[in-house]
Amino acid sequence: MWIILFVAILWYGGLFFQSFFLHRYAAHQVFTMSKSMERLTYVLTWIFQGPSYLSAYGYGIMHRMHHAYTDTEKDPHSPSHDPNLFAMMWKTKKIYQDINTQQVAVDSRFTKNVPQWESFDLFASSRLSRVFWVSSYIAFFAFFATTWWEWALLPVTFMMAPIHGVIINWFGHIFGYVNHQMKNTSKNLFRFDFLMMGEGYHNNHHKHASHANFGEKWYEIDITYLIIRVLNALGLIKLKSIKVRDR
Repeated sequence: MWIILFVAILWYGGLFFQSFFLHRYAAHQVFTMSKSMERLTYVLTWIFQGPSYLSAYGYGIMHRMHHAYTDTEKDPHSPSHDPNLFAMMWKTKKIYQDINTQQVAVDSRFTKNVPQWESFDLFASSRLSRVFWVSSYIAFFAFFATTWWEWALLPVTFMMAPIHGVIINWFGHIFGYVNHQMKNTSKNLFRFDFLMMGEGYHNNHHKHASHANFGEKWYEIDITYLIIRVLNALGLIKLKSIKVRDR
């Protein structure tokens, strides 16, 4: 029971900060926040993503490139140009690392206003940080795991962020339905996205990349967007605009 709860917290906690902070804030900037709130969110992203921590700078730039080059050879991750999901994941990892460590020149249109906290990213992405989280997870499992199949979930906890990414970037371009016919393969994975908290409405998002709400139909409930509305109402963030679509 404790192991299932732990994995669920890591799954949805890490997913939320990837969607809320890395995707909708760093890449698309659909809302603003104060510098202190931004720094707090960096730390929370590190806590919930643990050993698979992703930099807002590297993620934000790479995701903008994905939208600019969707399903072309320049796309950082596309089933159309990678033979299998493992090849795509490895390619994505290399491009992300090159961007994040500034080993490759990036067009200024992809870097504009992308948040960057270099010292924290250096620490959070370090081997020391990753070893700390891996060791902590192993210790938790050693104390609470009671069956072999619970131990089978341990590798998942180490790779949460890449798993979240491959679900959308691979399967979200192969399986599902479309609300918009586009010149790319983006799909909506679920009618009600209980698994990916709204990220699964990938076709909707590619059509309206600047919209905070990824849902369109009445049944397409974007859980992350609902949380964003609450944070906006509390004054912790400020939505740039609340766009209402025809249902």
